[in-house]
Amino acid sequence: MKSSFSDIIHSETPVLVDFFATWCGPCKMLGPILEQVKEELGDAVKIVKIDVDKNQPLATKYQVRGVPTMILFKNGKQVWRQSGVVQKEQLKQVIASS
Repeated sequence: MKSSFSDIIHSETPVLVDFFATWCGPCKMLGPILEQVKEELGDAVKIVKIDVDKNQPLATKYQVRGVPTMILFKNGKQVWRQSGVVQKEQLKQVIASS
């Protein structure tokens, strides 16, 4: 059974959603940072990547105007949002404090 986006973000575990585009340079820079965060935090966070070109309705719903845009959800609520590249330590801090 495939989980819906709504089911995913309503997790008790923080869910970091990365709205990106394949043609976006900063998005490519962010990819390895997100991989390192996932590697270091393990099950303490879920990371979901959403391609805005393939998921326009979702990008519109969350008012994503530029990529990359990351939104951190906890229990379905948006607890943090940032556009642009964020460094690994800052991301880890944001997730830990959510």
